[in-house]
Amino acid sequence: MDYSAHIDAALQRLHDEGRYRTFIDIERKRGNFPHATWTKPDGSEQPVTVWCGNDYLGMGQHPVVLQAMHEAIDATGAGSGGTRNISGTTVYHKRLEAELADLHGKEAALLFTSAYIANDATLSTLPKLFPGLITYSDELNHASMIEGIRRNGGAKRVFKHNDLADLRAKLEADDPEAPKLIAFESVYSMDGDFGPIEAICDLADEFNALTYLDEVHAVGMYGPRGGGVAERDGLMHRLDIINGTLGKAYGVHGGYIAASEKMCDAIRSYAPGFIFTTSIPPAVAAGAAASVRHLKTDQALRDKHQTQAKILKTRLRALGLPFIDHGSHIVPVIVGNPVHTKMISDMLLEDHGIYVQPINFPTVPRGTERLRFTPSPVHGPDEMDRLVRGLDALWSHCALNRAELSA
Repeated sequence: MDYSAHIDAALQRLHDEGRYRTFIDIERKRGNFPHATWTKPDGSEQPVTVWCGNDYLGMGQHPVVLQAMHEAIDATGAGSGGTRNISGTTVYHKRLEAELADLHGKEAALLFTSAYIANDATLSTLPKLFPGLITYSDELNHASMIEGIRRNGGAKRVFKHNDLADLRAKLEADDPEAPKLIAFESVYSMDGDFGPIEAICDLADEFNALTYLDEVHAVGMYGPRGGGVAERDGLMHRLDIINGTLGKAYGVHGGYIAASEKMCDAIRSYAPGFIFTTSIPPAVAAGAAASVRHLKTDQALRDKHQTQAKILKTRLRALGLPFIDHGSHIVPVIVGNPVHTKMISDMLLEDHGIYVQPINFPTVPRGTERLRFTPSPVHGPDEMDRLVRGLDALWSHCALNRAELSA
């Protein structure tokens, strides 16, 4: 076996399909977000504006977050010292879990090193608690949910995206006495569309199923206190388990679930992804808690975020650029070809100082390759002008179609 040749072939396939991904070295500047410095492969530097970050509200630069982290690291040092079961549970972790439980109106919350791990660990553990569990999963669920469901060893049913009739048919086809779980998202990150939370909760009640909602792209940004779309719609009490992240709108790092005290206790006790993982550093927990606490009262920042997204969509619509608009903060501009998508991304970076990563298969279906823009409150009029002018010029240069996609 020539192992090296197999690696070469696997990488070459990505190059041939235009799907090979490259990292660029960027350094964000405190207090100057979304501006950053790009260190090119030749070692030279170029200023860039980041348009694809998930620090949706700029909280990774917020003074209350930085102060909390400085105070915690000065008081405790860098690391947590172990898993939560050994020595990695501190007052900072407990405070953060209390903030998150309060945010979602739940009895408890449980921290993980990322929302990916929270999804994977929780969904893969639930059949241990409910033998014979059948999981009903939206076909566009995040890879972390898919992986957790795949690994749990239980039966799974994949229903068409946001298709309530298909979900109902699958629920009706199974044993009424079997334990059931419906897993879905509130905001789907690639198209920016919303899950029908209330209707799915109605089906869950009818078929006696548990509900698992991923609010990763909504926490901090929707609802009167940033509790997500479920809070905005007054539905948090109808969800059994809510998953969220601390690395997007909250601008720090980590993930969590919020649920009943019993549910969190059971996951804590049975999930290997929790039991055997070193806990997040106390300074990170402190910064995340400060961010969650701040955003519970900063509605103005949420409003400005939505306004920025609307402005960008209005300007793109005026140019006839093909973007998808489901009313969320995510603005996907469809190119439809992996090579062209990568080329436009490269030209935006090199010629216009605009950093946006190409989104290709398998993240999105073939033929729907796109640039995914995430406007934020810290993107000002000048940054918006440069982006729109750059896209307009490149669309003409590359002779791409101009037609808005229907939502």
